Amino acid sequence: MKRRVVVTGIGTVNPLGHNAEEFWNNLVANKVGLSFVDQFDTTDFDVKIVGAVKDFDPTKYIDKKDAKRMERFTQFSVYSALDALNDCGSDLKDLDPYRVGVILGVGIGGLEESQTEITKFNEKGPDRISVFYIPTMIANMAAGMVSIKTGFKGDNFVTVTACSSSTHAVGEAFRKVRDGYLDACVAGGAESCITKFALGGFNVMKALSRATEIENASTPFDLNRQGFVLGEGGGVLILEELEHAKARGAKIYAEVVGYGATGDAYHMTAPSADGEADARCIRNAMEDGGVKPEEITYINAHGTSTHLNDAGETKAIKLALGEEQAKKVYINSTKSMTGHLLGGTGAMEAIVLALTLKNDLVHRTMGYKTPDPECDLNYCTEKNVEAPMIAGISNNLGFGGHNAAICMKKYVD
Repeated sequence: MKRRVVVTGIGTVNPLGHNAEEFWNNLVANKVGLSFVDQFDTTDFDVKIVGAVKDFDPTKYIDKKDAKRMERFTQFSVYSALDALNDCGSDLKDLDPYRVGVILGVGIGGLEESQTEITKFNEKGPDRISVFYIPTMIANMAAGMVSIKTGFKGDNFVTVTACSSSTHAVGEAFRKVRDGYLDACVAGGAESCITKFALGGFNVMKALSRATEIENASTPFDLNRQGFVLGEGGGVLILEELEHAKARGAKIYAEVVGYGATGDAYHMTAPSADGEADARCIRNAMEDGGVKPEEITYINAHGTSTHLNDAGETKAIKLALGEEQAKKVYINSTKSMTGHLLGGTGAMEAIVLALTLKNDLVHRTMGYKTPDPECDLNYCTEKNVEAPMIAGISNNLGFGGHNAAICMKKYVD
């Protein structure tokens, strides 16, 4: 028998906050967390604006010596996981440690560490490479270090599907708990790629916004959108079997009910223009959770501020829900305020989905000025919307044609 799965704890580090409360308060205050690049000289770059995490101090949860041996994406992961456990009100030590998993998503991994060590190799030779380079750089260390710090010994792995990585991670964690393989799971993901090398790589692809003003940098669904803003950060959700959560008196943010995943089989970087595979992904998540199109009140869109994504995602939503229902749904893009967290974005946006359902409040999509005929749904561009929530979707797409969607419902006992 399938078990009910609920979100009982959340933790996040992103450009709008170092915990879920600060993040949510800044979202509903319509603050934009983008900033001009100050990590390195951008004289030779067309891109000047990023979504950076400012004033981050990992030592709130991580020993200073350990933090030095972690890449920034691993610091984000461990910090968010421990913050989420603190938020959930339990260390889950009453459970068999082999029944508590850690499943996180990371799209790229230690690019900053690689940049540093490759430079050192080229300038000083192979003997000067750090002994910690390999274990620091590899993407799976995000889940590995969370497991080491918590003692959880269940399923432990990292999903790597570019920008849908942590949506896949949350979905896989949900299935593990729902189907009885785990009783709880630390689920989410993180990314830290604001480096000279990464910015250069995305820049030559013409994927990034070249705006020179913060308010015009990330403008999802706007006719004049010009690319995504590179961000960093991530988040963690504690997914728990309902009866265990109730028995310990846990607060519950939302119920996770469905997960969908498909592939475009189309192109290395561009999403399929017809939106069909993404639509199937969304429908799969709804059907997995027994949710009808008319029950979907909210969608946190991938909404990257690129022409192909926003137009294709709009088509996908229409195909998945039907034209009539698609026009009734409240849709927003958190990336309009944080930039694109790559592998960490799905975790952050799953947190937004849970909080939106709990609070019956949809945050505004920022930066929108000019309507696009190809993007003609309700993207909540004027103000926050207060409305009764029933069920919602967090939708994400990744380079390589990877689509993932999570379906949650407002928790009702």
